[in-house]
Amino acid sequence: MVNKQKSSYSKRLLHLISWGHWFTFFNIAAAIVIAVVFLDAEGMPETLLSKVYMATTWLGHMAFLTFVTFVLTVFPITLIYPKTRFIRGIASVIFTVLLTLLLLDGFTYHQLGYHLNWASSGQIISLVEKQYSDKALSFTGIALAAFIAILIFELVVSNYAWKHLKELQQKRYLKAIVGGLLLCFVASHVIHIYADAKVDYQVLKQDNMLPFSHPATAKTLLTKYGLFDQQDYRDRRNSPITLTQGVSPYPSLAPQCALLDPKPYSVFIVLNDSNLSKHQIDQFNKQSAIKGSKLINHIDNANQQDAWFNLLFSLPSLYASEMQKQDATPMLLQQLAASDTPASLTLINDSEQASTIPDWLLNKFAQHDEYRDISPFVFADRLNSLATGLHIFYFQETSDYQYELFVNALLLAQKQKTTQDVIWITSLGNKRETGVVSTKPSLVIWPDKQARTITELTANMDIATTLLRYWYECRTPYEQYGNGRNVYRIRDDRIFANTVENGLLVVKKDKNIIVDQQGNFESYSTQLDTLISEDSDMPMLIEGVNQINLFNQLNVQLNEEPAKK
Repeated sequence: MVNKQKSSYSKRLLHLISWGHWFTFFNIAAAIVIAVVFLDAEGMPETLLSKVYMATTWLGHMAFLTFVTFVLTVFPITLIYPKTRFIRGIASVIFTVLLTLLLLDGFTYHQLGYHLNWASSGQIISLVEKQYSDKALSFTGIALAAFIAILIFELVVSNYAWKHLKELQQKRYLKAIVGGLLLCFVASHVIHIYADAKVDYQVLKQDNMLPFSHPATAKTLLTKYGLFDQQDYRDRRNSPITLTQGVSPYPSLAPQCALLDPKPYSVFIVLNDSNLSKHQIDQFNKQSAIKGSKLINHIDNANQQDAWFNLLFSLPSLYASEMQKQDATPMLLQQLAASDTPASLTLINDSEQASTIPDWLLNKFAQHDEYRDISPFVFADRLNSLATGLHIFYFQETSDYQYELFVNALLLAQKQKTTQDVIWITSLGNKRETGVVSTKPSLVIWPDKQARTITELTANMDIATTLLRYWYECRTPYEQYGNGRNVYRIRDDRIFANTVENGLLVVKKDKNIIVDQQGNFESYSTQLDTLISEDSDMPMLIEGVNQINLFNQLNVQLNEEPAKK
């Protein structure tokens, strides 16, 4: 009796395991078909070897991944509880969920350039929400239809494999297919080892194409996104990061914005070439009749020359040389000119060092002056007599005493005005390279805005954007002219990117990643100001690269649309 029961158990278990293998085989075919979306996102490579690698890694990796999924999920359950209906049901559910996730991962990779991951869940959820809000019925319908179709497929192949198991075991060509998939898996790894040794970019750029595949290096990824030159991929040393596909012309002010007038108050931007402390910001806020919003996680990671470009153009530093070649005028200054609003730039420099304000910027201001001390501006009558417009004061190599005295005089003068002005107090540029990962607390006093502490990530690139939005109420989409955002509506999961002297910097909350000119990857803590990891956070890097390329890609599309019409 016992022997019969053991024999029955063993036969049922072996039958289920054999069924599981063929059930997995059909799921391998489904996974390979779904994975075509990754190949479509990647695009066809150029060389024969890279094309062979794409085909073999696509077939071999997806077959391996699907089989491993069976081994880690369905197989242990089969050993523990070998009940036919239960195993077939639970296997269908497991693979329905996993193939649906694979489909979602393909959609994410196609849209964002990286796979599903917890660290970038905010961006992925935003993408899904955007698709849902833009095409609610079609997106929901497609998603539901895909899930149901996969579930029906699983139930059908589960039933077919169970009923036709003996027939399947006798078909030699199916076994040959399995052998071919195994051969593809081995061949893809051999090709990758060869390509790694020969530094074959066309093969290596496919790293990270499929889920859980070879991790891409930062150098490969930046070359793929057009920030490193493909021709210089092997021998790259210290040539600067550039946009290898050229830069789109800087846009002109939108006609609807050109008709706008500013609100009837001035904007004072007070800049210091030294970082401000939280104590200074708190003191300034106490002195002000109207309390301002403190920007706690404010950053400025450029040197003193590039920082001016970031401030006025709201663009990453690598666009600076091209914008100078185009003789482009920042959108904010275009807006001021369209409304005949005065703009002045004043330098306070009590040292013997030459001004660090670049010539291209001085040429954009009809009125620019230089003083050794603040004596002309310590009286309220002088400050309040300035024409209503934009007034930028920059303190270079000036003592804290002069700087703080000026700010206090400006805040005191505001108490005598019936219509009070916007005052933005922040630092500009970094004298030392180590300062690029530090926060620079800032203060914005805006009479129309409720004072609060803004803990989200903000930057000097946001200044011009916020002024255009609230001072002029110009509603041109931010992305068309820069990477800045409205500081009063910053998302908590914001990613900020800029190019710095030694490479590319991407910031998200407390984490900074720096990729140097050779593609080396390091992560820093903003708060601790120290190295925390050398692990590559590719999703964060891809988001940063997308931010760098956003202006260029969007304006190329806008310029192409009229040509098509």
